[in-house]
Amino acid sequence: MTPELPPPISRRAMLHRSAVGFGSLALASMMGDEARASETANPLAAVLPHFAARAKRIIFLFMSGGPSQVDTFDPKPLLTRDDGKPLPFDKPRVQFNTTANLMKSPWQFKQHGESGLWVSDLFPHLAQRVDDLCMIHSLHGTNPAHGGAVMKIHTGSENFVRPSIGSWVSYGLGTENQNLPAFVTICPTLAFGGINNWSSAFLPAVYQGTPFGDASVPSAKAQVKYIRNTRWPRAVQELQLEKLRLMNREDQARSGPEASLEARINSFELAFRMQSELPKVEDLSGESEATQKLYGMDNPVTANFGRMCLTARRFAEAGVRFIQVTHNDNKVQWDQHADLKIGHEKNALEVDLPIAGLMADLKARGLLEDTLVWWGGEFGRTPTSEGNGTGRDHNQEGFTMWLAGGGVKGGFRYGATDDYGYYAVDNKVHIHDLHATMLHILGLDHERLTYRYAGRDFRLTDVHGNIVHDILA
Repeated sequence: MTPELPPPISRRAMLHRSAVGFGSLALASMMGDEARASETANPLAAVLPHFAARAKRIIFLFMSGGPSQVDTFDPKPLLTRDDGKPLPFDKPRVQFNTTANLMKSPWQFKQHGESGLWVSDLFPHLAQRVDDLCMIHSLHGTNPAHGGAVMKIHTGSENFVRPSIGSWVSYGLGTENQNLPAFVTICPTLAFGGINNWSSAFLPAVYQGTPFGDASVPSAKAQVKYIRNTRWPRAVQELQLEKLRLMNREDQARSGPEASLEARINSFELAFRMQSELPKVEDLSGESEATQKLYGMDNPVTANFGRMCLTARRFAEAGVRFIQVTHNDNKVQWDQHADLKIGHEKNALEVDLPIAGLMADLKARGLLEDTLVWWGGEFGRTPTSEGNGTGRDHNQEGFTMWLAGGGVKGGFRYGATDDYGYYAVDNKVHIHDLHATMLHILGLDHERLTYRYAGRDFRLTDVHGNIVHDILA
């Protein structure tokens, strides 16, 4: 009779039992925080911040392609005076394209609100909200190409696959609603890194951003893929999940916790819970006619982005930690190398009213007090002309972003570019500094928010980043 063979054991169990267990010690070191995260009963459970937070969540309004700072929020009188003349100082050593002489802005700037912040004619509705805005005019990055710059804004890195800022926030704070993901991205662009810009990378998969549609479809058709199970009723799905839990417990009893398996099961369970919760968030039919008009949903020009902004507000109300809204029509929306006047006017017309409506709605509902709104693109534009003299090139040397809401000073101007708007020169703010500051507003110490992977501790700000305390309320 053939002797009965012993049952097979996993590689993890083999390492644990052999060589006096030294193999399992090495493996545990390699797995680090991932193994510990997988052992948590609920990795998305709300977590106390490192210190008192000024805001609970972020809404990121991403203007894909790079809006021009000297045509939107950073007026330069000398640029108007010296239109057509050469730039009176050296251009950057590394440029994306070759540019010619200075080109004045086609739009007029005016001061608005009690704060007197400057806004161009491109944003008449947002100009009415300037007393809520904290404008940072001295942002700078390191990459003049869309791909690297977009990755830098989203992940803090240009070259490597790293977790996105939304994933870091989810990892640090969890979610306020266990039936929804902590991180949602609405109609994201599929270009310039695509999914890497909302990926959890080496963080456990439960912190991955959940895409709500993408830039290739109008927001009216945006939805989370496979959210509705038309094949199996809810009771059968519950039985399936219970069977998975049982199999997982049996596997853990034999070989110990398995991080990837835990992450996968957590994602299954979250997807199951989302089936009942998400349709409530995405259904805008209960919003009043006045609210829908506030977001511009009664106008075909503003309806698409307005619907995205209104959905973002609903996700914020429902307890999602990080919500991104991308303005992009499956092209590089704000990337006007030529025909700046036509392109920027089209873009601003689509987003101005919806953003102003979002700000007003958040404030009226008391949500702006603990929501940080972040507006900007991956870089700015050059004050010099390109193409046929009607466009501007990429400019990572100095550009504008603004923040609003919980944690920052309203009606406040910080930093400056030079007299023509090319280089950040006063109170310079690097992308790492911006990330460090936003994490600080959420109550997270960017130097402590780390994750051990491949033998080293990673963080959103890498080994950089200084908090910009002067903009904090």
